[in-house]
Amino acid sequence: MLPGVQEAMGPFLRARFGNPSALHAEGIAARDAISRARQQVSEFLGAESSDEIIFTGNGTEAVNLAIKGAAFANQRRGKHIVLSAAEHPATNKSVGWLESMGFTASIVPVDNEGRASPEAVQAALTPETILVCLHHANHDLGTIQDIQRIGAMTSERGALLFVDAIASAGWLPLNVQQLRVDLVALSPHRFYGPKGVGVLYRHRRARLQSLIHGGEQEEGRRAGTEHVPAIVGAGAAAEIAQKEFRGRVEHTSLLQRKTVAALFKKIEFIKLNGPPPGAHRHPAHLNLSVEFVDGEGLGLMLDVRGIAVGTSTACVAKNLRVPAALAAIGLSESLAKGTVLISFGQENSEAEVDYLAETLAKCVTTLREMSPGWDDFRRGLIKSEIASAIRADS
Repeated sequence: MLPGVQEAMGPFLRARFGNPSALHAEGIAARDAISRARQQVSEFLGAESSDEIIFTGNGTEAVNLAIKGAAFANQRRGKHIVLSAAEHPATNKSVGWLESMGFTASIVPVDNEGRASPEAVQAALTPETILVCLHHANHDLGTIQDIQRIGAMTSERGALLFVDAIASAGWLPLNVQQLRVDLVALSPHRFYGPKGVGVLYRHRRARLQSLIHGGEQEEGRRAGTEHVPAIVGAGAAAEIAQKEFRGRVEHTSLLQRKTVAALFKKIEFIKLNGPPPGAHRHPAHLNLSVEFVDGEGLGLMLDVRGIAVGTSTACVAKNLRVPAALAAIGLSESLAKGTVLISFGQENSEAEVDYLAETLAKCVTTLREMSPGWDDFRRGLIKSEIASAIRADS
């Protein structure tokens, strides 16, 4: 968390313990703090009103509330949902659960960079479609979707558009009115806020059924005593992100480009998954497949050398399955197992990128020397998938 976020949260962690639903002074102070945070997030998203902001316990809960809440609230109009083949498990499993409850779903394929075309989304719409679910920037691939075109299209067809912006908020322009979206999920810890709080933007026209019942918190849409310190931190993080957006993005974009250039110079048989750095890719994210190397082993070797990388979306890494996004772009299981995710932040430096490139190259060399696959490749017994892919593309 940023120092400014911690400072904003401090009083509500140390002294101001009032319940926001109470009528005494301490309760009013907590309620006012939540109202301020709601306004900060509203301005961050370009929403019409702070009343369109709902605080949840985390991003996954926000996704569940958006998808299930919208489906149940609009099921008299239809029971059909559209989503892409590269969605996060929070979206996939929410839609899958709804299918078990009698809803139907159509999955739109993505291209080899992970992009769902607006035309493909439009073709999947039916008169029964009530909800379209898409991510803004893909958690695994970094691919940016054309949300604005899809938003205009779904609005004309009368279907709600839910956007998972958990990976993109704070790193990509995100004005909900310009994008014409109805529901957007955020997770403030992705832009230097605290964990333990999520955000759901809900346009006033979007009908939503509550999933958690009890008190009347969040206008009856999400019952339960609010996590005041985390909500305050979310508001502070949103305000700071809005002010520092340009500088953050320019800095991480530079590190991203430098990392790609250095790694492709130092390491053979390496593949960038998703678009190249630029307008179509998240500016603080890289997904790389290193052939003849196990990604888990590479991640562990880097970890003991002070470098923390991911080997898959954190929510699915433990089950060792190929992430849906990688499967959707047709990446083979062997290349998927050699995949690492590298992310950049505002405090990373160019010197750290140099260290990353040098260290990662050395670790790859070490692991390949222990790899039977690398030995078979050098003996000519097997071919490189990456080299074959390069020839096919050229």
